[in-house]
Amino acid sequence: MPGAGLEVAGLEVDYGSVRVLHGIDLAVEPGSFVALLGSSGCGKTTLLRAVSGFVPVSAGRVTVNGRDITAAPPDKRGMAMVFQSYALWPHMTTAQNIGYGLKLRGIARDAIKRRVEEILAMLELEGFGPRMVTQLSGGQRQRVALGRALAINPDILLLDEPLSNLDARIREDVRHEIKALQQGLGITAIHVTHDREEAMVMADRIVVMDQGRVAQHGTPEEVYNRPVSAFVAGFMGAGNTIRLSARPTEAGLAIVPGPNNTGATIAARALGPGVSPRHDGPVVAHFRSEAAELADPETVGDGTLVLSGRVEQASYPGGHYRYAVSVGDRKVIVDAAERLAVGAAVGVRLRAEALHLFPDSEQQGRLP
Repeated sequence: MPGAGLEVAGLEVDYGSVRVLHGIDLAVEPGSFVALLGSSGCGKTTLLRAVSGFVPVSAGRVTVNGRDITAAPPDKRGMAMVFQSYALWPHMTTAQNIGYGLKLRGIARDAIKRRVEEILAMLELEGFGPRMVTQLSGGQRQRVALGRALAINPDILLLDEPLSNLDARIREDVRHEIKALQQGLGITAIHVTHDREEAMVMADRIVVMDQGRVAQHGTPEEVYNRPVSAFVAGFMGAGNTIRLSARPTEAGLAIVPGPNNTGATIAARALGPGVSPRHDGPVVAHFRSEAAELADPETVGDGTLVLSGRVEQASYPGGHYRYAVSVGDRKVIVDAAERLAVGAAVGVRLRAEALHLFPDSEQQGRLP
Protein backbone atom coordinates (compact mmCIF):
# COMPACT_ATOMS: atom_id res chain seq x y z
CA MET A 1 0.00 0.00 0.00
CA PRO A 2 1.89 3.09 -1.20
CA GLY A 3 1.74 6.13 1.02
CA ALA A 4 0.31 9.42 -0.15
CA GLY A 5 2.01 12.79 -0.36
CA LEU A 6 0.60 15.60 1.77
CA GLU A 7 1.02 19.34 1.31
CA VAL A 8 -0.09 22.09 3.67
CA ALA A 9 0.12 25.65 2.32
CA GLY A 10 -0.50 28.86 4.26
CA LEU A 11 -2.63 27.06 6.85
CA GLU A 12 -4.21 29.25 9.51
CA VAL A 13 -6.52 28.19 12.33
CA ASP A 14 -8.39 30.44 14.74
CA TYR A 15 -10.06 29.55 18.02
CA GLY A 16 -12.53 32.39 18.33
CA SER A 17 -10.51 35.60 18.13
CA VAL A 18 -7.22 33.83 18.89
CA ARG A 19 -5.03 32.64 16.02
CA VAL A 20 -3.31 29.38 16.93
CA LEU A 21 -1.71 28.44 13.59
CA HIS A 22 0.10 31.13 11.62
CA GLY A 23 0.52 30.33 7.93
CA ILE A 24 1.91 26.79 8.20
CA ASP A 25 3.70 25.46 5.10
CA LEU A 26 4.62 21.77 5.13
CA ALA A 27 5.32 19.09 2.54
CA VAL A 28 5.29 15.39 3.49
CA GLU A 29 6.77 12.91 1.01
CA PRO A 30 4.85 9.71 0.22
CA GLY A 31 5.83 6.86 2.52
CA SER A 32 7.70 9.08 4.98
CA PHE A 33 7.34 9.30 8.75
CA VAL A 34 7.11 12.88 10.02
CA ALA A 35 7.05 13.90 13.69
CA LEU A 36 5.41 17.13 14.81
CA LEU A 37 7.46 17.98 17.89
CA GLY A 38 6.87 20.69 20.46
CA SER A 39 5.77 21.56 23.96
CA SER A 40 2.16 21.76 25.11
CA GLY A 41 0.26 24.56 23.39
CA CYS A 42 2.65 24.94 20.44
CA GLY A 43 -0.04 23.99 17.88
CA LYS A 44 1.11 20.51 16.85
CA THR A 45 -2.15 18.73 17.73
CA THR A 46 -4.20 21.54 16.18
CA LEU A 47 -2.21 21.11 12.96
CA LEU A 48 -2.85 17.36 12.97
CA ARG A 49 -6.56 17.87 13.55
CA ALA A 50 -6.73 20.51 10.82
CA VAL A 51 -5.09 18.07 8.40
CA SER A 52 -7.56 15.34 9.43
CA GLY A 53 -10.60 17.62 9.08
CA PHE A 54 -11.61 17.69 12.73
CA VAL A 55 -10.67 21.39 13.05
CA PRO A 56 -11.84 23.94 10.44
CA VAL A 57 -9.19 26.14 8.87
CA SER A 58 -9.42 29.91 8.52
CA ALA A 59 -7.10 30.12 5.52
CA GLY A 60 -4.77 27.95 3.49
CA ARG A 61 -4.99 24.65 1.71
CA VAL A 62 -4.50 20.94 2.42
CA THR A 63 -3.83 18.60 -0.51
CA VAL A 64 -3.21 14.86 -0.75
CA ASN A 65 -1.47 13.69 -3.94
CA GLY A 66 -2.44 17.02 -5.46
CA ARG A 67 -6.14 16.70 -4.55
CA ASP A 68 -7.52 19.59 -2.54
CA ILE A 69 -9.22 18.18 0.57
CA THR A 70 -9.40 21.40 2.61
CA ALA A 71 -13.20 21.33 2.74
CA ALA A 72 -13.63 17.54 2.73
CA PRO A 73 -15.11 15.81 5.82
CA PRO A 74 -12.78 13.59 7.85
CA ASP A 75 -14.13 10.32 6.41
CA LYS A 76 -13.46 11.47 2.83
CA ARG A 77 -9.75 12.31 3.27
CA GLY A 78 -8.24 8.84 3.08
CA MET A 79 -6.77 9.21 6.56
CA ALA A 80 -7.05 7.37 9.86
CA MET A 81 -6.13 8.64 13.31
CA VAL A 82 -4.86 6.94 16.45
CA PHE A 83 -5.86 9.09 19.42
CA GLN A 84 -3.95 9.67 22.64
CA SER A 85 -6.80 8.08 24.63
CA TYR A 86 -7.11 5.25 22.01
CA ALA A 87 -10.92 5.96 21.90
CA LEU A 88 -11.80 2.26 21.88
CA TRP A 89 -15.36 1.07 22.46
CA PRO A 90 -15.33 -0.59 25.92
CA HIS A 91 -18.43 -2.68 25.21
CA MET A 92 -16.87 -4.27 22.12
CA THR A 93 -14.38 -7.08 21.68
CA THR A 94 -10.93 -6.56 20.21
CA ALA A 95 -12.11 -7.85 16.83
CA GLN A 96 -15.19 -5.62 16.83
CA ASN A 97 -13.09 -2.55 17.59
CA ILE A 98 -10.63 -3.30 14.80
CA GLY A 99 -13.43 -3.94 12.30
CA TYR A 100 -15.57 -0.98 13.34
CA GLY A 101 -14.42 1.35 10.56
CA LEU A 102 -14.99 -1.34 7.96
CA LYS A 103 -18.50 -1.95 9.28
CA LEU A 104 -19.31 1.76 8.95
CA ARG A 105 -18.19 1.58 5.33
CA GLY A 106 -20.65 -1.24 4.60
CA ILE A 107 -18.01 -3.91 3.98
CA ALA A 108 -19.34 -7.48 3.88
CA ARG A 109 -19.11 -9.45 7.13
CA ASP A 110 -16.82 -12.15 5.68
CA ALA A 111 -14.45 -9.53 4.28
CA ILE A 112 -14.35 -7.76 7.65
CA LYS A 113 -13.53 -11.03 9.39
CA ARG A 114 -10.65 -11.75 7.00
CA ARG A 115 -9.24 -8.24 7.35
CA VAL A 116 -9.48 -8.32 11.14
CA GLU A 117 -7.62 -11.64 11.21
CA GLU A 118 -4.89 -10.11 9.00
CA ILE A 119 -4.55 -7.15 11.36
CA LEU A 120 -4.48 -9.33 14.48
CA ALA A 121 -1.66 -11.40 12.94
CA MET A 122 0.22 -8.27 11.87
CA LEU A 123 0.07 -6.86 15.41
CA GLU A 124 0.84 -10.21 17.08
CA LEU A 125 -2.59 -10.28 18.72
CA GLU A 126 -3.72 -13.68 17.46
CA GLY A 127 -6.22 -15.19 19.86
CA PHE A 128 -7.21 -11.83 21.34
CA GLY A 129 -10.08 -11.17 18.90
CA PRO A 130 -12.89 -12.38 21.22
CA ARG A 131 -11.45 -10.64 24.27
CA MET A 132 -13.03 -7.40 25.53
CA VAL A 133 -10.68 -4.44 25.20
CA THR A 134 -11.19 -3.68 28.91
CA GLN A 135 -9.33 -6.94 29.60
CA LEU A 136 -6.23 -5.85 27.65
CA SER A 137 -3.04 -4.19 28.88
CA GLY A 138 -2.15 -0.65 27.88
CA GLY A 139 0.27 -1.85 25.21
CA GLN A 140 -2.32 -4.24 23.79
CA ARG A 141 -4.98 -1.51 23.68
CA GLN A 142 -2.57 0.71 21.82
CA ARG A 143 -2.09 -2.05 19.24
CA VAL A 144 -5.87 -2.42 18.88
CA ALA A 145 -6.24 1.32 18.25
CA LEU A 146 -3.46 1.12 15.68
CA GLY A 147 -5.09 -1.92 14.09
CA ARG A 148 -8.46 -0.16 13.80
CA ALA A 149 -6.73 2.69 11.94
CA LEU A 150 -4.79 0.37 9.62
CA ALA A 151 -7.80 -1.87 8.86
CA ILE A 152 -9.35 0.68 6.49
CA ASN A 153 -6.14 0.93 4.40
CA PRO A 154 -5.66 4.69 4.86
CA ASP A 155 -3.40 6.70 2.59
CA ILE A 156 -2.09 8.60 5.61
CA LEU A 157 -1.84 7.47 9.24
CA LEU A 158 -2.16 10.20 11.88
CA LEU A 159 -0.85 9.53 15.39
CA ASP A 160 -1.81 11.92 18.20
CA GLU A 161 0.62 11.11 21.04
CA PRO A 162 -0.53 7.46 21.12
CA LEU A 163 2.33 6.35 23.40
CA SER A 164 1.96 8.90 26.18
CA ASN A 165 -0.22 6.61 28.34
CA LEU A 166 2.28 3.73 28.30
CA ASP A 167 5.04 3.18 30.82
CA ALA A 168 8.62 3.83 29.73
CA ARG A 169 9.65 0.25 28.97
CA ILE A 170 6.55 -0.59 26.92
CA ARG A 171 6.73 2.78 25.16
CA GLU A 172 10.21 1.98 23.84
CA ASP A 173 9.05 -1.37 22.48
CA VAL A 174 5.91 0.00 20.85
CA ARG A 175 7.63 2.94 19.17
CA HIS A 176 9.90 0.49 17.33
CA GLU A 177 6.90 -1.69 16.41
CA ILE A 178 5.03 1.28 14.93
CA LYS A 179 8.08 2.36 12.93
CA ALA A 180 8.58 -1.18 11.61
CA LEU A 181 4.91 -1.41 10.58
CA GLN A 182 5.06 1.97 8.86
CA GLN A 183 8.15 1.01 6.90
CA GLY A 184 6.79 -2.43 6.05
CA LEU A 185 3.50 -1.05 4.75
CA GLY A 186 5.08 1.98 3.07
CA ILE A 187 2.36 4.16 4.54
CA THR A 188 2.74 7.89 5.15
CA ALA A 189 2.64 8.72 8.86
CA ILE A 190 2.42 11.98 10.82
CA HIS A 191 3.10 11.63 14.51
CA VAL A 192 2.49 14.27 17.21
CA THR A 193 4.76 14.09 20.26
CA HIS A 194 6.37 16.26 22.92
CA ASP A 195 9.09 13.63 23.47
CA ARG A 196 12.34 14.55 21.71
CA GLU A 197 13.78 11.04 21.88
CA GLU A 198 10.56 9.55 20.50
CA ALA A 199 10.69 11.89 17.50
CA MET A 200 14.37 11.16 16.89
CA VAL A 201 13.88 7.37 17.01
CA MET A 202 10.73 7.15 14.90
CA ALA A 203 10.76 9.94 12.33
CA ASP A 204 12.45 10.45 8.98
CA ARG A 205 11.86 14.17 9.35
CA ILE A 206 11.06 16.34 12.36
CA VAL A 207 8.96 19.50 12.41
CA VAL A 208 9.71 21.54 15.54
CA MET A 209 6.79 23.85 16.34
CA ASP A 210 6.66 26.92 18.55
CA GLN A 211 3.70 29.22 19.17
CA GLY A 212 1.76 28.08 16.11
CA ARG A 213 4.68 28.30 13.70
CA VAL A 214 7.26 25.92 12.26
CA ALA A 215 10.54 26.70 14.02
CA GLN A 216 12.57 24.17 11.99
CA HIS A 217 11.93 21.28 9.62
CA GLY A 218 14.58 18.72 8.73
CA THR A 219 16.03 15.29 9.32
CA PRO A 220 16.68 14.27 12.93
CA GLU A 221 20.40 14.81 12.36
CA GLU A 222 19.88 18.30 10.95
CA VAL A 223 17.56 19.47 13.70
CA TYR A 224 19.73 17.98 16.44
CA ASN A 225 23.14 19.05 15.16
CA ARG A 226 22.33 22.29 13.33
CA PRO A 227 19.48 24.09 15.14
CA VAL A 228 18.53 27.33 13.41
CA SER A 229 17.50 29.20 16.56
CA ALA A 230 18.12 29.35 20.30
CA PHE A 231 14.64 27.94 20.86
CA VAL A 232 15.29 24.85 18.74
CA ALA A 233 18.72 24.34 20.32
CA GLY A 234 17.22 24.41 23.80
CA PHE A 235 14.29 22.19 22.89
CA MET A 236 16.61 19.64 21.30
CA GLY A 237 18.57 19.26 24.52
CA ALA A 238 21.24 21.95 24.33
CA GLY A 239 19.87 23.65 27.44
CA ASN A 240 23.17 24.88 28.90
CA THR A 241 23.87 28.49 27.98
CA ILE A 242 26.86 30.75 28.55
CA ARG A 243 27.40 34.32 27.37
CA LEU A 244 30.61 34.98 25.45
CA SER A 245 32.13 37.61 23.19
CA ALA A 246 33.18 36.82 19.60
CA ARG A 247 34.98 38.54 16.77
CA PRO A 248 35.62 37.50 13.16
CA THR A 249 39.02 36.25 11.99
CA GLU A 250 40.36 34.83 8.76
CA ALA A 251 40.04 31.32 10.21
CA GLY A 252 36.45 31.72 11.39
CA LEU A 253 35.06 33.10 14.63
CA ALA A 254 37.27 33.80 17.63
CA ILE A 255 35.93 33.55 21.16
CA VAL A 256 37.50 36.36 23.17
CA PRO A 257 39.02 35.35 26.54
CA GLY A 258 36.90 36.50 29.47
CA PRO A 259 36.87 36.31 33.25
CA ASN A 260 35.40 32.79 33.12
CA ASN A 261 36.56 31.43 29.77
CA THR A 262 39.66 30.91 27.69
CA GLY A 263 39.92 32.07 24.12
CA ALA A 264 39.08 29.69 21.27
CA THR A 265 38.79 29.67 17.51
CA ILE A 266 35.83 28.09 15.74
CA ALA A 267 36.39 27.37 12.05
CA ALA A 268 33.76 28.75 9.70
CA ARG A 269 32.84 25.21 8.59
CA ALA A 270 32.11 24.26 12.21
CA LEU A 271 29.71 27.14 12.77
CA GLY A 272 26.03 26.28 12.67
CA PRO A 273 23.32 28.35 10.99
CA GLY A 274 22.72 30.43 14.13
CA VAL A 275 25.59 32.90 13.75
CA SER A 276 27.58 34.39 10.89
CA PRO A 277 31.38 33.98 10.73
CA ARG A 278 31.42 37.79 10.39
CA HIS A 279 29.64 38.31 13.72
CA ASP A 280 31.34 40.82 15.98
CA GLY A 281 29.94 41.12 19.50
CA PRO A 282 28.21 39.15 22.25
CA VAL A 283 26.96 35.61 21.61
CA VAL A 284 25.26 32.94 23.66
CA ALA A 285 26.63 29.41 23.37
CA HIS A 286 24.23 26.49 23.84
CA PHE A 287 25.60 23.04 24.60
CA ARG A 288 24.47 19.65 25.93
CA SER A 289 25.62 18.28 29.26
CA GLU A 290 27.00 15.11 27.68
CA ALA A 291 29.03 17.13 25.15
CA ALA A 292 31.04 18.90 27.87
CA GLU A 293 34.17 17.46 29.48
CA LEU A 294 35.57 18.26 32.90
CA ALA A 295 39.17 19.49 32.86
CA ASP A 296 41.80 20.76 35.27
CA PRO A 297 40.77 24.23 36.50
CA GLU A 298 44.19 25.59 35.48
CA THR A 299 43.75 24.50 31.85
CA VAL A 300 44.54 27.43 29.57
CA GLY A 301 42.96 25.91 26.47
CA ASP A 302 44.34 24.12 23.43
CA GLY A 303 42.14 25.74 20.83
CA THR A 304 39.00 24.46 22.53
CA LEU A 305 36.87 26.60 24.81
CA VAL A 306 37.41 26.04 28.53
CA LEU A 307 35.10 27.54 31.15
CA SER A 308 36.25 27.98 34.72
CA GLY A 309 33.73 27.07 37.41
CA ARG A 310 32.96 25.38 40.69
CA VAL A 311 30.84 22.32 41.50
CA GLU A 312 27.62 23.45 43.20
CA GLN A 313 25.65 20.20 43.18
CA ALA A 314 26.36 16.54 42.43
CA SER A 315 24.09 13.56 41.72
CA TYR A 316 24.38 10.04 40.34
CA PRO A 317 21.62 9.24 37.78
CA GLY A 318 23.32 5.94 36.89
CA GLY A 319 26.43 5.19 34.82
CA HIS A 320 27.90 8.65 35.35
CA TYR A 321 27.86 11.61 37.71
CA ARG A 322 25.90 14.78 36.97
CA TYR A 323 27.21 18.12 38.21
CA ALA A 324 25.74 21.60 38.41
CA VAL A 325 28.73 23.87 37.82
CA SER A 326 28.60 27.60 38.48
CA VAL A 327 30.35 29.65 35.80
CA GLY A 328 30.19 33.29 36.77
CA ASP A 329 26.50 34.06 37.28
CA ARG A 330 25.39 31.00 35.27
CA LYS A 331 24.93 27.33 36.15
CA VAL A 332 25.60 24.60 33.62
CA ILE A 333 25.01 20.84 33.84
CA VAL A 334 27.93 18.54 33.03
CA ASP A 335 28.05 14.72 32.96
CA ALA A 336 31.32 13.01 33.86
CA ALA A 337 32.60 9.59 34.87
CA GLU A 338 34.70 10.80 37.81
CA ARG A 339 33.41 11.64 41.26
CA LEU A 340 34.07 15.18 42.50
CA ALA A 341 33.28 16.93 45.75
CA VAL A 342 30.85 19.81 45.97
CA GLY A 343 32.90 23.00 46.02
CA ALA A 344 35.68 21.64 43.79
CA ALA A 345 37.13 24.02 41.21
CA VAL A 346 36.79 22.60 37.68
CA GLY A 347 37.28 23.49 34.06
CA VAL A 348 34.56 22.71 31.52
CA ARG A 349 36.05 21.90 28.12
CA LEU A 350 33.90 22.35 25.01
CA ARG A 351 34.88 21.34 21.50
CA ALA A 352 33.79 23.56 18.64
CA GLU A 353 31.28 21.02 17.32
CA ALA A 354 29.56 20.94 20.73
CA LEU A 355 28.70 24.64 20.61
CA HIS A 356 25.58 26.15 19.06
CA LEU A 357 26.16 29.91 18.87
CA PHE A 358 23.51 32.62 18.50
CA PRO A 359 23.69 36.40 18.73
CA ASP A 360 23.04 37.50 22.30
CA SER A 361 20.14 39.68 21.16
CA GLU A 362 18.18 36.52 20.24
CA GLN A 363 18.10 35.49 23.86
CA GLN A 364 15.60 38.24 24.53
CA GLY A 365 13.07 35.98 22.78
CA ARG A 366 11.29 32.97 24.22
CA LEU A 367 13.32 29.94 25.28
CA PRO A 368 11.77 26.49 25.74
